[in-house]
Amino acid sequence: MRERGVTMIELVVAITIVSMAAVALLGAMSAITTRSANAMVRHQSVAIAEAYLEEILAKPVANPNPSVVETTRATWDYVDQYNGLVDVGAHDQFGNAIANLSNYTVSVSVVQSSGLSGITAANSRRIDITVSDPTGVKVMLSGYRTNY
Repeated sequence: MRERGVTMIELVVAITIVSMAAVALLGAMSAITTRSANAMVRHQSVAIAEAYLEEILAKPVANPNPSVVETTRATWDYVDQYNGLVDVGAHDQFGNAIANLSNYTVSVSVVQSSGLSGITAANSRRIDITVSDPTGVKVMLSGYRTNY
């Protein structure tokens, strides 16, 4: 009668093949997890930049109250006041820190621009929003506001 079973060599080969497949599968899962976390951080940076840009673009280019000096972000009423703004941690339009976004840094630059044909530089502003995420990667969004 013939005995059935596996030899030691067959067992070692089977264990080696299963181990190699497991290492490949876990490596792929690790890469996917890392990329998805980075994508979420980048998406959050873009959302922060969009919020700042939308806030600024809603303001006029010309100062509507030249005799009044606004000193806080909540009272700013024209685009140029945002130039040089640096928020360590994202803030809302009133200057209040937003919970869980303290690891992002937002920088704003507002400059006169002659990049739009037919509109003088004095009547046009380019707004650049730069957001640095917790990993140090920077995302930049730009927009234009004209005096019309």
